[in-house]
Amino acid sequence: MTSVHDLATPAAVVDIDALEHNLATMATRLPGALLRPHVKAHKSTALADLQRQHGHRHFTCATVREMIGMARAGLGDDLLLANEVVDVERLRELAALQDQAMITVAVDSDVTVDAAAQAGIRHVLIDVNIGLPRCGCAPSDAGRLADAARRRGLVVRGVMGYEGHLMVSDDRAAQRRETLSAMEVLNRTALDVGGDVISAGGTGNHDVHAEHRADTGVTEVQAGSYALMDTYYGTLGLPFRQALSILGTVVSSHEKWAVADVGLKSLGMDHGNPSIAGCKVWFCSDEHITFATEKVESRAASPVRAASPVRAAQPTVGSRVRVIPAHVDPTMAMHEHLWLVRGDEVLDRWPIDLRGW
Repeated sequence: MTSVHDLATPAAVVDIDALEHNLATMATRLPGALLRPHVKAHKSTALADLQRQHGHRHFTCATVREMIGMARAGLGDDLLLANEVVDVERLRELAALQDQAMITVAVDSDVTVDAAAQAGIRHVLIDVNIGLPRCGCAPSDAGRLADAARRRGLVVRGVMGYEGHLMVSDDRAAQRRETLSAMEVLNRTALDVGGDVISAGGTGNHDVHAEHRADTGVTEVQAGSYALMDTYYGTLGLPFRQALSILGTVVSSHEKWAVADVGLKSLGMDHGNPSIAGCKVWFCSDEHITFATEKVESRAASPVRAASPVRAAQPTVGSRVRVIPAHVDPTMAMHEHLWLVRGDEVLDRWPIDLRGW
């Protein structure tokens, strides 16, 4: 088989053993329909199919293209577009797939309800704002909106909310309390809305939902990043391994730093700098990452002088480095293929076929 050293860089590579560990671990914590994996994190029908093999048949999508790609790949048992869309023509593309896939669309306003109805969408969830300043109607307006949707002939399956502001916290006890508080709001709103779906959560607080299901009241968790992971979630001590890295080639090396061909065009940077094992990342530019090896203890100690830290030699030009992204979702959107590896051996290549809008 091909070696990673033969791959053109930058290349998105996935440690297959870490990936399998992550999928198996989550399937144990949130089996079957308790997890609605969010495919925006990996944008690959091949990876989604692997998630299905671990028992998950309901999926969350962020774009119309993801929805269409999943349906056409035979992964349309139950697809949720957890994003508001006002483009009737795009929604009609989804409506045309409803005989082969279960399509549900999030709505949070009269405008999005009207767009769904005009397009011929059959099922919706009422998207409720539970603290994150993004999408979602006010909890007090959700019941009225559900009634408006039903008057337009839409089936209201229930509610969804995303407590994204609670995904990363150094204080896990506070995260649990605040998650339960947000879910209390969502559950009260669900009584006004009706339906049997209460959808929320993510990788960062999936454990709260898994361990306190009776208290959170959710019927499904929309986690996605757990499959591949990134440095953002890697700080939380979750039971998932870092599976994704961006393979780069050192293109320039100096006494104090080195440069590889992995930069802003191949990494999601909104959550900060990526990381390289044993190195300190200085900064990223369009095509480059500048980094330096970390200091190590010198062997030049004497009876009267302690060893002083010195920097190890920088990587040589042509050597390979693995860069760990800080945010998996936008990183995956920048690559066409995902290379499955075990050590340095390339096992397979998967298309990242759900990119784009």
